[in-house]
Amino acid sequence: MLLLTEYRNPTRTLPNRIVMSPMTRLRSLPDGSPTSDVVDYYAQRATAGLIVTEGIWPHSTGQSEAWVPGLQTEQHVTAWRRVTDAVHGNGGRIFAQLMHGGRKGHPLARIDGSWPAGPSAVLDEDRVHLIEGGKGDPITPAVLDRADIDAAVEQHAVAARNAIAAGFDGVEIHGANSYFVHQFLADNTNLRTDEFGGSIENRMRLPLAVVDAVTAEIGAHRTGIRLSPGNPQFNMFEADPAPLYRTLVTELDRRGLAHLHLTDNDNYPALDDLRPRWRGTLIANVGENRAATTAEAAEEVLRSGLADLVSFGRPFISNPDLVHRITHSLPLAPIREHLLYGRTAEGYSDYPHWQPAEVSAH
Repeated sequence: MLLLTEYRNPTRTLPNRIVMSPMTRLRSLPDGSPTSDVVDYYAQRATAGLIVTEGIWPHSTGQSEAWVPGLQTEQHVTAWRRVTDAVHGNGGRIFAQLMHGGRKGHPLARIDGSWPAGPSAVLDEDRVHLIEGGKGDPITPAVLDRADIDAAVEQHAVAARNAIAAGFDGVEIHGANSYFVHQFLADNTNLRTDEFGGSIENRMRLPLAVVDAVTAEIGAHRTGIRLSPGNPQFNMFEADPAPLYRTLVTELDRRGLAHLHLTDNDNYPALDDLRPRWRGTLIANVGENRAATTAEAAEEVLRSGLADLVSFGRPFISNPDLVHRITHSLPLAPIREHLLYGRTAEGYSDYPHWQPAEVSAH
């Protein structure tokens, strides 16, 4: 099975082509540091070829909702170092996903109480988790001015530096699924008339600025990006993603990044259209469109040549040993849905899983 074979590129070798997709799980301390349960959670899943963490805010003004972790302070670096040490100790590789909320957020969901701000004052109708419990009603974001944009770009660079100090193998910039970078790309969330809005070149300006700032800080070989062209999640809208994303991916390809993590969906066949424009490592996250939540579907994507690696999301939640289960054609354990966003190990790091010492039992 190609999915289980080694993957090599000029900068790293992965033991298999299975990537653990980033998934928000809301297990942090009040200051934004990951808990000890987070250490266990990622260490248990270290047999993945690559782990991409849950989204981590680069600065408290970009916290999307309560209990999402950060990478802004020395305390954060120290806490994440425990995670990376545990993953590396189990033979794994791990990238930190930098996720700025932009317009997503709420003062009662942020440790600094700041008001969310995005490219334009467009309401996000999603309700986010609050610190004191429950979910907050949507609020209209403020508009980022040029100084705010410059600050956010620099915050990504600082967080990337912190990620490397914390022992991560690299970072993935979250440019997908309605977050900060995606908000500058989408039709309905970017109504600006300045140099960051309007034309394709202007809409790409912020995403490319973030990428360039991060690569200048830690190197292109340690910088990936996730994109989701045409993804309508959280009320995003792109009438015709093709012209913008073709141009954007061409520009990103010139930068020699560690990977492009691309989400396919029913609105736009991103893999088919954009793979020819990307020469580097491509991670496909295609569960919504091609039902690649199974090994067989993932194998089909790899053999088609549309991707080098495939990321799995929800199967990794309840199956820490997903690679072992795929290898031995074992059934997958179900998710306890009501515990997805709990605050403890229950429904998080307490799922049963195979360990090397038990190999003879299988």
